[in-house]
Amino acid sequence: MKKMEDLNYQGKRVLIRVDFNVPLDENLLVTDNTRILKAIPTIKFVLDAGGSVILMSHLGRPKGVAQDKYSLKHIVPTISELLHQEVYFAADCIGADTKRQAEKLVPGDILLLENLRFHIEETVGVESFSKELASLADIYINDAFGTAHRAHSSTTVIARYFNNNKAFGKLLQNEIEHIDLFLQKGEKPLTAIMGGAKVSSKIGIMENLLPKIDHLVIGGGMTYSFIKAQGGSVGNSLVEDEKLELALEILSAAEKNNVVIHLPQDSVIADQFSNEASTKIVDSGNIPAGWIGVDIGPKAIEHFRSVILESKTILWNGPAGVFEMSNFAHGTKCIAESLVDATKRGSYTLIGGGDSVSAINKFNLSDKISYISTGGGALMEYLEGIPLPGIKAITD
Repeated sequence: MKKMEDLNYQGKRVLIRVDFNVPLDENLLVTDNTRILKAIPTIKFVLDAGGSVILMSHLGRPKGVAQDKYSLKHIVPTISELLHQEVYFAADCIGADTKRQAEKLVPGDILLLENLRFHIEETVGVESFSKELASLADIYINDAFGTAHRAHSSTTVIARYFNNNKAFGKLLQNEIEHIDLFLQKGEKPLTAIMGGAKVSSKIGIMENLLPKIDHLVIGGGMTYSFIKAQGGSVGNSLVEDEKLELALEILSAAEKNNVVIHLPQDSVIADQFSNEASTKIVDSGNIPAGWIGVDIGPKAIEHFRSVILESKTILWNGPAGVFEMSNFAHGTKCIAESLVDATKRGSYTLIGGGDSVSAINKFNLSDKISYISTGGGALMEYLEGIPLPGIKAITD
């Protein structure tokens, strides 16, 4: 891996691809600055080493059309506040005016470019657009793990113009090292907890993990595809009927790899998909018609907790139930609390995927986990073993 520490930044302009795709409220104010905070170590490293910084990012999905609600100018005050210095803003990410602003930078300065996705060339990966971005700086740093799976101009194509003057930022480097710690160096017993709605979205991950792990804990909506595939009754629970054969193949592959699969013995079920629904607890393979599985039950919680506490390395990807509804969040919260307890005992715990991260943040437990990945789709593809274009562009 080409690390930041390997380069000389004195008097150089450094173009950093960050992920500042942050949520804004109706007044266009930042409501969650987590992604900006995580980029600060990389930015400060360059500034302290005598360089100037040019930040580039996307925000939302403007699809090649400049729209005020997606302008990065709205986050300038937040970046300035967190870095305790003025941040200059370029009204475009390319063009003569932007080039002049970049050339005026002196060591210690920071310039934020306008939303890359105001140009359709960004997502298409157009060579000329990438070349124009590259012309702004001497060094390229990719610190946006969340977009590393996209072969976009600012994440992949641009790297061709920097020869050896390119590297991973501290955040992206950290992501790779922590995920590889699970995939390649994890102490056994090694457990993966897979939740979420659909089997189809996790097939590749499970297939790639089975030769590496000892336990696979399954929760969330995809539970019921596995249970129905084995002849259980799941009522009106979410099921991918076209994936039942695939679920059986996963069970068979797990057996061949000596992986123990843990499905929830019982479930909380509801008579409608609503927080105000009537609920009861039944065996997960005996759900009556008209009822829906919405959370794992007390027996499953107790069993899953015992598996987690006996594990030394644990990945959690996907909630155990409909945690967004307060009445169906208990199972997911108990898994989060079990991971916290496992971490206290010395286990390595890794959480990734949007819903899992949202859950751990909702329960205010994020600071009690070994590592929380910032990547959504990028993490999923990395766990599947798919080479990420944004990483390959640097390592090549």
